[in-house]
Amino acid sequence: MRRYGKNPDEDDVRVRPNRKGNRPRTNIRPKHEDASEGLVLTVDRGRLTVLIDDRSVTAMKARELGRKSAVVGDRVAVVGDLSGAKDTLARIVRVEPRTSTLRRTADDDDPYERVVVANADQLAIVTALADPEPRPRLIDRCLVAAYDAGLDPLLVLTKSDLAPADTLLASYGALGVPYLVTNRDELADGSAADRVRERLAGRMTAFVGHSGVGKTTLVNALVPDRRRATGRVNAHTGRGRHTTTSALALPLPDDSGWVIDTPGVRSFGLHHVDPARVVLAFPDLMPGTDGCPRACSHDEPDCALDGWVAEGHADPARLYSLRRLLATRERREGD
Repeated sequence: MRRYGKNPDEDDVRVRPNRKGNRPRTNIRPKHEDASEGLVLTVDRGRLTVLIDDRSVTAMKARELGRKSAVVGDRVAVVGDLSGAKDTLARIVRVEPRTSTLRRTADDDDPYERVVVANADQLAIVTALADPEPRPRLIDRCLVAAYDAGLDPLLVLTKSDLAPADTLLASYGALGVPYLVTNRDELADGSAADRVRERLAGRMTAFVGHSGVGKTTLVNALVPDRRRATGRVNAHTGRGRHTTTSALALPLPDDSGWVIDTPGVRSFGLHHVDPARVVLAFPDLMPGTDGCPRACSHDEPDCALDGWVAEGHADPARLYSLRRLLATRERREGD
């Protein structure tokens, strides 16, 4: 074994060959202080479209990001060719901290969370009143995901010319969720889009809904210069081709806000949801949870909310609605 003296020089240092080249390895990562900030508009097979100023730039994730991924709605730092010219490719070197994260799992037994969109502040849950029939359990699950992510929910009910909205709305009255009811004539003449657009002003709104409810048709009406494909859905089964295959962020006219059209969903897994975060959306019930046992599900014999409501501090219908939403975490869509 070779031993060096107290003051070894360069000739005493044995350099280990680097088979991949002579560049020395380092743990120091560049700060990329000159990187440009952009907004992720869409993601497609490892390629991301990023809006930088008024240009759409194609980029890929830099190796130094490791497992961290960027999703639609993310604010990112980008370096490289930012011209937006054909066949150019930039690099995303940093994903900025998110203000919100809308997540779902494939089903309730799947522990792997998928981030649907980042930095949205409103979730528009689009549901047809007929053709296909409403799926209240899916609506409940989307509401739970919205509350868990800290997003404000908005119910958008379509096709009211085929069925009334009263029955469905009655089941959500205690939640106080804002809603809009539209029909196909209003969609055709543009008045439906005008009313919905008022609720989106100044906000980044993610649209969710299963196939055939008119979600993408509504998005096309909201942003007419960026139309997405729509397809036919079987009137009897509600099944059809998912015409939106990837999430896409679109600016509303006059830069008054953003809409994010997401792929049609058949289910919305809630494996990741913590009941404590859902209760935060019920400020009138929150004080009553102070006496709850640790890790209370808020639907068990020792739950302090029962006594809180019995004493008249909150409307019993609100507690029922909370527990209905929490219960949907334990039941699969369609049960």
